[in-house]
Amino acid sequence: MNDEGIRLAKRVAEIVPCSRAEAERYIAGGWVTVDGAVAEDPATRVTTAEVVALLPGAEPVEPVPVTILLHKPAGVDAAGALALIEPATLAASPNARFLRRHLARLTIVTPLEPEASGLLVLSQDWRVTRKLVEDAARIEQEYVAEVTGAIADDGLSRLNASMRVQGRATVPLKASWQSEARLRLAGKDVRPGQVAAMCAAVGLSVTSLRRLRIGRVSLGQLPAGRWRYLLETERF
Repeated sequence: MNDEGIRLAKRVAEIVPCSRAEAERYIAGGWVTVDGAVAEDPATRVTTAEVVALLPGAEPVEPVPVTILLHKPAGVDAAGALALIEPATLAASPNARFLRRHLARLTIVTPLEPEASGLLVLSQDWRVTRKLVEDAARIEQEYVAEVTGAIADDGLSRLNASMRVQGRATVPLKASWQSEARLRLAGKDVRPGQVAAMCAAVGLSVTSLRRLRIGRVSLGQLPAGRWRYLLETERF
């Protein structure tokens, strides 16, 4: 930050021209550059030698809360997942503009056990958080599990029925074999550790677990370790 000059918001208000409140909204939205670099802090001080400009399409509106879809790699815990949200790991998204404020109050809404991989939802939007938490019993999740061991004779039918694991009765899943060592499982209100516990109850050990889908939002072709913004047209 410069020790000289005036506040960036005041400078923007002068060059647009606009009100100070509008200037702060331009800055908060990531629409203002100082010497070509985006500046997001209205209190940044700028001198007359520095070039302050608005990006094309700039609008003086408050940035909306974002929801982020991350392909969490196996072995990454919650802190590691949050650390992956940075510009370098943003996958190509239509009209995607990363702002530092997108990291503020970002909450993991759909936890995964550290050893699992796949779709993880992080959000600043209380509406998304409320839906995924309060409607968890009605939103289907889909997983692929690599397994070893010999399944019990009635194992597949037991996986497709309600089981008592982790101290509660599970919602019946839809389980089917994709290959000799791969199970596809889809169900509602699936909690971290549940799939491994259910498989163990029928004689199987889960060697890897990947979440493919939450409701109508799928992992798609998103590479491991990369993330994208939830589109306005997407609904869980």
